[in-house]
Amino acid sequence: MTSSEKITISVLKADIGSLVGNSTIPEIFEETASDILDRYKGEKIFDYFVSHVGDDLNLILLHNKGENNREIHEIAFEIFKKNSEIAKEMNLYGAGGDLIKKEFTGSLIGMGPGVAEMEFTLRSPESIIVFAADKTESGAFNYPLFQMFANPFNTPGLVIDPDMRPGFRFEVWDLYNHKRIYLNSPEEIYDLLLLVGTSERFAIKRVYPRSDKYPKDEPVAVSSTERLYEEAGKYAGKDDPVMIVRAQKGFPAVGEILEAFSFPYMVNGWMRGSYWGPLLPVSLKNARATRFDGPPRVIALGFQVKKDKLYGPEDMFDDPAFDYTRNKALEIADYIRRHGPFEPHRVSYEDLLTTTAKPILDKLIQRFEDIK
Repeated sequence: MTSSEKITISVLKADIGSLVGNSTIPEIFEETASDILDRYKGEKIFDYFVSHVGDDLNLILLHNKGENNREIHEIAFEIFKKNSEIAKEMNLYGAGGDLIKKEFTGSLIGMGPGVAEMEFTLRSPESIIVFAADKTESGAFNYPLFQMFANPFNTPGLVIDPDMRPGFRFEVWDLYNHKRIYLNSPEEIYDLLLLVGTSERFAIKRVYPRSDKYPKDEPVAVSSTERLYEEAGKYAGKDDPVMIVRAQKGFPAVGEILEAFSFPYMVNGWMRGSYWGPLLPVSLKNARATRFDGPPRVIALGFQVKKDKLYGPEDMFDDPAFDYTRNKALEIADYIRRHGPFEPHRVSYEDLLTTTAKPILDKLIQRFEDIK
């Protein structure tokens, strides 16, 4: 393979119907997705893997057609639409869900599903980890991305790896005003933290290498930033982001990437998208939402990548090394739940306006009168 040849990893996710409330999806969703993808394998895609976390169906596709490709997105749309029909037949909760627009428009972007795609020059070897979260928001990966690529206490490679010493470039999106900014680490860390600490508004979209060893326009990490509320014009569930991270050889090691999830940090989402809670790293077998429709959880699938093959996945959080993190997350969940409808468990008033509470709040506001 020459250095000019590139591959693309596309991770596309959608909530198109839930089995038993918002807890999980029926097996037929993944079976249907695999049947459709088998038809295109060897023709439009090289390889794939289908999974889920909570009530979100996740498609991981390997191909060479670049990002935001019409053919690739149309395949995903076919899968989501077919499963939406099955969901309606089964009388599932939220049938159709994230598929806000019912006819394909050329791209899944703006149609409801979450999209994280990365086109890059394949290295030898090439390791990636795909993360998928449920019951949380677009900016939920801000904390671990900062830990992986800017915090030497988490990632000692930033200190001792010559290829990582130049640092990384962060592409941050303002989700309210549809703008972006690029900030360099380490010299602009304080500016970066000032923005991405407000995860409801600012989200890290991509991270790029600054080392001369790698193309500076090819990302090392990318996350989905679609906001269902804006696309639907009303509350339609949480954004449930997905993320791709490349590992090793001048990028954070696999262990450094996973270490960023060893602390169960707080995220916005949980029940009806209206509560803060700890992000729980879980194995595939525990990727279902239960207590209070949660807590918010995340899976990590590791792959070794060739031009035409995904080897894996390795279920990276299926490890007792994360038991302490899970136990701490459950302790935090129990503590924060005792706050009931009070902040800081419940989201702020501004964020509550993007949930099912908006029409209730609108009526209450009209009843206020001036204080004389």
